[in-house]
Formats: sequence, structure tokens, C-alpha cells
Amino acid sequence: MKYRTGLGFDVHAFKEGRKLFLGGIEIPFEKGLAGHSDADVLLHAICDAMLGALALGDIGEHFPDTDDNFKDADSKLLLKKVHELIVSKGFEIGNIDCVLTLEKPKILTYVEQMRKTISEILQCNVDQISIKATTTEKLGFVGRGDGAASFATVLLLSRS
Repeated sequence: MKYRTGLGFDVHAFKEGRKLFLGGIEIPFEKGLAGHSDADVLLHAICDAMLGALALGDIGEHFPDTDDNFKDADSKLLLKKVHELIVSKGFEIGNIDCVLTLEKPKILTYVEQMRKTISEILQCNVDQISIKATTTEKLGFVGRGDGAASFATVLLLSRS
């Protein structure tokens, strides 16, 4: 196949006493996201989309929360490892489209830095990475401010 597509989703609850990481960058906020790693929902959704495109399982299979090696892991390193796996299978990034859902904090001023960080990890151009943010109009756990969720789609291109 010349191309493959994948869909990723991740969700984490907010937790006091943690730093907030989204898209590979630290964002000033009173709470972070709870998780075994740094809980970067955006990078986790991208990892799952990439793994799913090649039917390689999910992030939990590759970086289980039962493994202390991934305790408080930097999700940029997880994304880098997933990228290395994708490249080893003969694929490269075509494009990635993401949606981040959260009520607060507002992230518009951080989107370009996130896109740049992700493109550097994935060795692609910034214009191959799209990040959009939305609220849930005060509905559900995201709307109550209890957490954040992210969706990502990816197009992988065969290098052969």
C-alpha cells in the first residue's frame, strides 16, 4: 500500500500538583494532567494514530503503565520511538490533523510552538501538522473542567 491512515484518541483528568504538557510543551496552568507519563493527551493521540495506521497496536501496548520505565516519561520521547518504528516499517508522515478539547487554558498562543515541536520530532514540515482546539460548550467532563481529550488522524506515506 502506498498510504495508510490512522485515528487516535486520548483523555486524561486534571490533577493538582502536576505540570501541564500539551503538544510537547509546558503550558502555564494551575493543574496538569494525571497519568503514568506526563499525560500529554495530544502527543498520545498522535502516537495512537500512527500506530493504528500500520495496525501496530496502541500506546498502552508499547509503553504500558505497569512499566516503571515510563513513569513520568516525557511524551516527546514516546512519540520519537513511535516515529522510529513507523520509519523502520518504510513509512513517513504525510500529514497529521488534531483536535484538542478543553475548557481551560486557552492554547491558541501555543499552537505554533506545538506544531514546531511535533514537526521536529517527526522530521517533517510544520505545514504537515494541524492542531485545532475547541471547548465542549460546558458539556461533559471536559466542559466541567475535569480533564482534556484529543483526537488525531494521520496519513502515512510509503517510502518505497
